[in-house]
Amino acid sequence: MSQMMLSAVSTSSQSSGGAVFFVFQSAVIVLGMVVHVLVDRKPNRRTSYRVTELVLIWLMAGTGVWAIIAGLGHIGPTSDQLAEQIGYAQSMFQWEVGWADIGLGVLGVGTIWKRDGWLDAAVVMLFISYGGDAIGHIMEYVAHDNTAGANVGAIPTDLLQPLVALGLLIAYRVQRTKLDAARG
Repeated sequence: MSQMMLSAVSTSSQSSGGAVFFVFQSAVIVLGMVVHVLVDRKPNRRTSYRVTELVLIWLMAGTGVWAIIAGLGHIGPTSDQLAEQIGYAQSMFQWEVGWADIGLGVLGVGTIWKRDGWLDAAVVMLFISYGGDAIGHIMEYVAHDNTAGANVGAIPTDLLQPLVALGLLIAYRVQRTKLDAARG
């Protein structure tokens, strides 16, 4: 990851209290979903199964890319600035969180090529990781009045993405089971 990209992520988070990073990542993922569904050329395009598959893959792979970027921010040369934006002091735990984000990211991006077990694993990992992050950010806000933009700004994403991913995964598996049964 280039220093310029990490710096841009850092700067955008600082300039608007950190929430811009989370809104921007969600907008990019949703835009990718919509464009992919519109330009899809597969024979089963625009079926509920195919649309669900594309939306789930975009959610997991897109989240994966952003998790890698965030992880690099936690372990890179601007990690002290990132910790400050979240309202934390830099520590060894930030290094560990960075590598966990990168691992989640690689798993999410891997779902582009490996759908079956990887999708399940990626959604479970997203649920655990972001769910835990959400609890931590909420505790920081409630117990320590941590209103830093990158602390409270992360809460909606950390809560919604895993729930949406789980719902999509369930719908995808149900639809796939029906298709497999219809094929005989």
